[in-house]
Amino acid sequence: MPAYVISEVEARDRDAMEAYRTLAAASIAQYDGRYLARGGAADVVEGGPPPKTIIIVEFPSMARAREWYASPEYAEALKLRQTALERRLMFVEGVAP
Repeated sequence: MPAYVISEVEARDRDAMEAYRTLAAASIAQYDGRYLARGGAADVVEGGPPPKTIIIVEFPSMARAREWYASPEYAEALKLRQTALERRLMFVEGVAP
């Protein structure tokens, strides 16, 4: 069953953000993840507040998503995260086919 990692982010430092994105993208691919949304236009239709930048990554399973998050490859990106961006991060189970 697929799992989704959903991030709502706001950049703190643009240069650090680009370095973070490069490292994160490489680690996501290594753990079989794929981007479904990566900062495209987001529109709140109901509720609030206005959305920040939204990123959605699909992994083949929740176990694989958690393996990615705890990986040494992603740890390199996490070293930059505090400087690069403010984030809310969620792991969501998908629906079985």
